[in-house]
Amino acid sequence: MLRVGLTGGIGAGKSTVAARLAELGATVIDADRIAREVVEPGTDGLAEVVEAFGSDVLTADGDLDRAALAAKAFADDDSRARLNAITHPRIGRRTVALMEQAPAEAVVVHDVPLLVEGGMGANYHLVLVVDADEALRVRRLGESRGMEADDARARIAAQATREQREAVADVWLDNSGTPDLVRAQVDALWHERIVPFEANVRLRRPRAPKPPALVEPDPTWPAQAERLLTRVRAAAGDKAVRADHIGSTAVPGLVAKDTLDLQLTVRSLGEADLISEALSDAGFVRAEGHWFDQPQDEETAPARWDKRFHYGADPQRPVNLHVRSAEGPAWRLALLFRDWLRANPAETGVYADIKQRLARAHAGDASSLNYSEEKQSWVDAAFVRAERWAAETGWEV
Repeated sequence: MLRVGLTGGIGAGKSTVAARLAELGATVIDADRIAREVVEPGTDGLAEVVEAFGSDVLTADGDLDRAALAAKAFADDDSRARLNAITHPRIGRRTVALMEQAPAEAVVVHDVPLLVEGGMGANYHLVLVVDADEALRVRRLGESRGMEADDARARIAAQATREQREAVADVWLDNSGTPDLVRAQVDALWHERIVPFEANVRLRRPRAPKPPALVEPDPTWPAQAERLLTRVRAAAGDKAVRADHIGSTAVPGLVAKDTLDLQLTVRSLGEADLISEALSDAGFVRAEGHWFDQPQDEETAPARWDKRFHYGADPQRPVNLHVRSAEGPAWRLALLFRDWLRANPAETGVYADIKQRLARAHAGDASSLNYSEEKQSWVDAAFVRAERWAAETGWEV
């Protein structure tokens, strides 16, 4: 199952995207609809709301008077917390039940207006954010809901900012044009990314090898990495000692393959094996075979350089997830190498030149294996210089 979070500000046109995804075959779970269902007449949720806020939150017909409830529940933080304590567990249980009813090959789209505000991004394989120009959103709210412009702007201002939504968005859907335009974006997203992503996760399909291809540094790489790391941490749970962005994409200004290298440090490789399936289910598919880092000394037992390796299953966001044991030295060395490069621009420049030369030499290769092996000799020597720098500067993890 692939879990997709869908969100967007009021008036952005999220419902248009949700409807199109449903037409394409997604199972759409509407958080607003569930929130209404758990307090329908005859439910224990409504009974508890009445007990907490009084019978005057009901209409003459026994339905919930939402305006009357809002006047009481949002009067102060304690009242809001009391309402949330009644509704949120019920909404959560109903959401989980609906997800569990979906077939194994389903794409489940969770339509959540407050996904960003609720810090829910780590719950999904992908987060889609629908956006539109604020003036257009104000106009839409006036036309569709009869909302006054000032009220519409106040509602928009009370929600997450554009910057906050960008921080959690794997996909940004601009809905400032006609509905046909955003539907075309959704169609392409469905066929080119979502459907193969779901199959990759379900079938544990490894990423196909590619030749080395370097690109100019992308300033959004760290933000992309952090989004993915939240999912790694969530899947690893208490087995995670730490999770970090490493490798060339973690060094500002360094050319790199457009593949994010992430590192999950666990207490032992036995614990890494315990969370292997959870990581695979979260979109980081474990690779078969014996994986290890190049030993850097003769004192450390060779087995201490072993690791587990997982590929990102998203076809449009290549990821390497290195799962390393805190019992071995490689996890620390990866962080040292990153920080040393960040602190030494001259070394970064030399490394960039070597990477570019080797990438040109191996441009016709079917994979990056030869490129990586030839680069390793420079990296091995760089580790020695990095250790010297660490001793001189007092660097610690």
